[in-house]
Amino acid sequence: MGEGIRGDVGIEEAESGWSSCWMRLKDKSDQQKYGDIICDFSYFKGQEYYEGKLEAKPELQDLDEEFRENNIEILSRFYLAFESVHKYIVDLIRYLDDLNEGVYIQQTLETVLLNEDGKQLLCEALYLYGVMLLVIDQKIEGEVRERMLVSYYRYSAARSSADSNLDDICKLLRSTGYSSQPGAKRPPNYPESYFQRVPISPTFISMVIGRLRSDDIYNQVSAYPLPEHRSTALANQAAMLYVCLFFTPSILHTQQAKMREIVDKYFPDNWVISIYMGITVNLMEAWEPYKAAKIALNYTLDTANIREQACRYASSLDTLRPQVQQLLKEGFLREEIVLDNIPKLLNCLRDCNVAIRWLMLHTAESAYDPNNKRLRQIKDQVINDSKYNPKILFQLLLDTAQFEFILKEMFKQMLSEKQLKWESYKREGSERMMELAEVFSGVKPLTRVEKNENLQAWFREISKQIQSLNYEDSTAAGRKTVQLIQALVEVQEFHQLESNLQVCQFLADTRKFLHQMIRTINIKEEVLITMQIVGDLSYAWQLIDSFTSIMQESIRVSPSMVTKLRATFLKLASALDLPLLRINQANSPDLLSVSQFYSGELVAYVRKVLQIIPESMFTSLAKIIKLQIHDIMEVPTRLDKDKLKDYSQLGARYEVAKLTHAISIFTEGILMMKTTLVGIIKVDPKQLLEDGIRKELVRRVAYALHKGLIFNPKAKTSELMPKLKEMAATMDGFYRSFEYIQDYVSIYGLKIWQEEVSRIINYNVEQECNSFLRTKIQDWQSVYQSTHIPIPKYPSVDESATFIGRLCREILRITDPKITCYIDQMNTWYDMKTHQEVTNNRLFSEIQDTLGTFGLNGLDRLLCFMIVKELQNFLTVLQKTILRDKAVVDVFKALLNTVNPVKGIVANASKVYASAVAKTQKIWPNYLDAILKVGQMQILRQQIANELNYSCKFDSKHLAAALDNLNKSLLADIEAHYQDPTLPYPKEDNTLLYEITAYLEAAGIQNPLNKIYITTKRLPYFPIVNFLFLIAQLPKLQYSKNQGMTCRKATDPVDWPPLVLGLLTLLKQFHSRYTEQFLALIGQFIRSIMEQCTSQRIPEMPSDVVGALMFLEDYVHYTKLPRKVAEAHVPSFIFDEFRTHIGYFLRQETCGAMSMSVVNSMLSALKACQNDIGTGMDIVTEVALDLVETEGNEEDIKELEEMMLDSAKLDREINCFVEAVEQMTAQARQQPPEAMFTLKNQVKEHFARLQERFSDSDLHRHSKVVSFNESVRNSRTQANPSATENREEDLDEDIQVTQSQVNFTCPLTQVEMVNPVKNKKCNHYYDYEAVLGMIRSKVIQKKNLRCPVVGCGNTNVKESDLVKDAAMKRMIQNKSGMKK
Repeated sequence: MGEGIRGDVGIEEAESGWSSCWMRLKDKSDQQKYGDIICDFSYFKGQEYYEGKLEAKPELQDLDEEFRENNIEILSRFYLAFESVHKYIVDLIRYLDDLNEGVYIQQTLETVLLNEDGKQLLCEALYLYGVMLLVIDQKIEGEVRERMLVSYYRYSAARSSADSNLDDICKLLRSTGYSSQPGAKRPPNYPESYFQRVPISPTFISMVIGRLRSDDIYNQVSAYPLPEHRSTALANQAAMLYVCLFFTPSILHTQQAKMREIVDKYFPDNWVISIYMGITVNLMEAWEPYKAAKIALNYTLDTANIREQACRYASSLDTLRPQVQQLLKEGFLREEIVLDNIPKLLNCLRDCNVAIRWLMLHTAESAYDPNNKRLRQIKDQVINDSKYNPKILFQLLLDTAQFEFILKEMFKQMLSEKQLKWESYKREGSERMMELAEVFSGVKPLTRVEKNENLQAWFREISKQIQSLNYEDSTAAGRKTVQLIQALVEVQEFHQLESNLQVCQFLADTRKFLHQMIRTINIKEEVLITMQIVGDLSYAWQLIDSFTSIMQESIRVSPSMVTKLRATFLKLASALDLPLLRINQANSPDLLSVSQFYSGELVAYVRKVLQIIPESMFTSLAKIIKLQIHDIMEVPTRLDKDKLKDYSQLGARYEVAKLTHAISIFTEGILMMKTTLVGIIKVDPKQLLEDGIRKELVRRVAYALHKGLIFNPKAKTSELMPKLKEMAATMDGFYRSFEYIQDYVSIYGLKIWQEEVSRIINYNVEQECNSFLRTKIQDWQSVYQSTHIPIPKYPSVDESATFIGRLCREILRITDPKITCYIDQMNTWYDMKTHQEVTNNRLFSEIQDTLGTFGLNGLDRLLCFMIVKELQNFLTVLQKTILRDKAVVDVFKALLNTVNPVKGIVANASKVYASAVAKTQKIWPNYLDAILKVGQMQILRQQIANELNYSCKFDSKHLAAALDNLNKSLLADIEAHYQDPTLPYPKEDNTLLYEITAYLEAAGIQNPLNKIYITTKRLPYFPIVNFLFLIAQLPKLQYSKNQGMTCRKATDPVDWPPLVLGLLTLLKQFHSRYTEQFLALIGQFIRSIMEQCTSQRIPEMPSDVVGALMFLEDYVHYTKLPRKVAEAHVPSFIFDEFRTHIGYFLRQETCGAMSMSVVNSMLSALKACQNDIGTGMDIVTEVALDLVETEGNEEDIKELEEMMLDSAKLDREINCFVEAVEQMTAQARQQPPEAMFTLKNQVKEHFARLQERFSDSDLHRHSKVVSFNESVRNSRTQANPSATENREEDLDEDIQVTQSQVNFTCPLTQVEMVNPVKNKKCNHYYDYEAVLGMIRSKVIQKKNLRCPVVGCGNTNVKESDLVKDAAMKRMIQNKSGMKK
């Protein structure tokens, strides 16, 4: 009986049809690319032809294989969905055959259809099969289905499997010609011809339609007692009948009587129906080709009938809205009112749901084809006559859902407490009667009631009767309770008990308890079932989306609206009950997957509606950040009172406060929605808010990165740096907004920022790298993509798929070795023609500021892929072109014979080498391009590693140190293992090495030059090829003392560093013996040419030899190998002559050559640091004065003094170091270049000597420390003048005068000082700007400045004598404030 199960599963899988977009081949580019490998069913007619066409073209075979690898999984999933539909109908037919043949004892088709459950299940079985076919055709076009099935057939093992039913599936699901696109024509005999592809017993179809026509198979009419509600009561059955009629189209075509009966029963007042989970159908359009059906529907579609129905629902809408709003008023729906008015409340609920259903369906856009004139007229008439207003209808839906939810919750609670309450009321009533019996005994004190034994006995009897009421027999108990109430009324009248208020009260209370018992016994589960039936909203599963904008606008205006929406979402969730019921009844394992699918769809819709809250938040946030950055000035640490008004900016600050309040109100709105179970998924509002904020952040950041990083390759000057700066400002705005908002919305803003930005960048890197991968990473496979918080994809604007690709290619474009020259010592690229700087290592700092560590990591990963591709292409060309050119290979052979043995000298070397280079000249241009590209990318990778390592050490020094130590420890263990295999080594299944590599790369603790990018095989002539290539490039280069190796002609550009690093990287991919042979050939070349020069008495070292030696030097430098590697092939006397010839500093591991520009920039940085130290010391002084004024803790002031001494020590050390470097470099410039080797040690020694001249006690004489102590002392004196008298009496007289009678007037300007400074020699004060101007004026005149204070003997006031006095400045500011 559980045949309805697979139908739901099949539909659930088919609804994933949107994923098939890659099979549609709508774009011309897709058609050109995949047209030859993706075929429809025409493939089966000419299978050999298609396969032969593929085999004839290797590139098509590669594409076909790539397509298979990337899509076989998704094709298999679709095939399983298709197969489940076919299996479903095959199983149903087998079951019917078994019934017919008597396999099930005492069961026939007739007896099953007489059983209530059997009738429902068999009707559903046929109906669901029809729905599945319609859904598949609607979601997945016929052409696409055919392409999927053909592709699956070609790529899977199904073609060779004897059990495969692929042929039958293809016959069932071949294209019908139907298209769901608006305006598409309906194919002839559709869908009946589609439904008849698998023959089903006509008897079964006839009997099912008979049951659907005549019976109320779900017994729903009882929930809708009014005749005008009948079409709504039978709506589900009507949908089933609509689908099943297509299995026997003769009824639709010719049997007018049956169709008239069907229309009169099911469609007298409705023509738009929902056939399954919100899929709507307009009967006028659907039955247009069928004569009998069309005629039967004429009355329903009569203008007068349409007007009557529309006006009826318009008036009911006007009546129902105020009625429901009244019921929803706070405190109205109390338990007693609900129990007394159950029929009225249910009628109201019924009327609301019927009106909402009719209006939503008959005004739905999807139900009317805009190209059909008659349909447009009917739609316009409905909208006009019903006075349709979507906002009013939506408001009624909200109120009805809320009313229904409250009523359900109340009934659930009352049902759960029903027996307890009933027993409680019974006990109370019985006790009251017993107490009355005691009252009439005459012995109870203080009652003043005469003894009456009859009443005493009667009340006791009543108590027993109440006690005997049985909860289980509710009918008898109810009847008896009514009699007891009547008896209590009569006894009060008969015995004239009204005179005693106490007795009357007891009788009234008992009657009330008995009434409550009647109410409670009438609480039945049937009411909840009726509400469940009446409240069905499954027809709106898709239509509800048309109200999304209204919902969002309502939330924007009033965030508390979310609470009402919660009830609507729960009402919509009840649509899942019927599909899941059958699966649950059969204990199917598919219950969870189907539940999750539908629940997930609904939760996704809830997210979509509530997304308006994060959107509104971000709009406000953007305004806040704009105000904070552009309008509101940052308040300084110390502020003059007269400037307070300027900094207050009340208008801007009020605007920020208002916007912040609006944001907090929005978040409060979503948090008001309690944790809710939607289907089987628990929706936590806090999580919903966080996910919504994440989604909006992702959308905005992804869009900003996409739009902000588009470059014009034709721009005269590169847009790279300006756009990076602009992008950095944008990202900083997002960052600041999250930092600002996190406390107001109770989220971890910066954590979310970090996680989502990293996810966006990593996803875009992954998508960009897909172009280099054969097996692509699809969105559903990606660890970075998410269903709830999707990262948007944008169309490509150039060859790059994403912004990270555009950024990478722009960097490669501007640093192209053909147009730029890279100076290694400066880490800078210069334009070869203009000699202007193109970019430098600041570029990667800017990228770090813009995209963070993830951006740099992503860029590095992308460069790795590019290097791999370049190396693979290069080796392909080498193997398939160069090594297959017989003439070229002959040259290699001849040269190899000539140079053997490599330890020897080549006779007539210049001629031999020149001849070999000339004969192979044609192959070098492409070779050079590839090598330079690889070298260029390696330089960029080195720069990225340096930036990552620097930022890691700066931002996370402990992490950097821990990683470095762990890496060194692991390497030491591995080396030890290779020396002694008994020692431990990480096993193959140990992921430690793999995981630490990712961390090391992220921290920049790696050398890109040591990386193996590709796996290689042995290549003949490989060392000789690379050797010839190198010596072919040497004539194009020359040595310059300032720049190293540079190209001779700008028209024939060769950039040295990329050339060296490119060759080094290429050699690294092969076995080390190739490198040894290559270096040996270079050594032989140098020795042979030098031997020839000696024999010909040429004094100068040839430029080619200089270049070859430079290559060896750079090779040793970059690979960090010992010098003996180079010296093994070249005698030391040649190296000595080489050094003498060019004055070249050898770069060794222990001491590298130091560029003077680097030294100067380092010194500048140290001096800037010194200025910062001075500023910091001034701030410490200010803080100390604040503490003194507020009578702060003495220990705090002592701590600040220690800080001043530490800063003074650091300042002194910097002075000594700068002096040592300047003196030693000045000496080194006067000496031979080799002196630079000892520069580092000389600076160290001289620095140590300078340090020895000072002791810690000297720190107290540092000008800033002296100023600090005096300022604190003066401030203390001002704060407590009486203490001054008890202090040491030998204080300087001028200081005492200053403290008691302070003169704030500058002796030079005769106005109050603004920035006072004190003369260390004479202790007099001046205004800083005034005295500095006078000193400089006197210096120009070559005169000394005398202290302007009358009677002062100081005749030479110097700038170095002036010390800023913070205490004096504070006194002046305080005095000015007091005046104001």
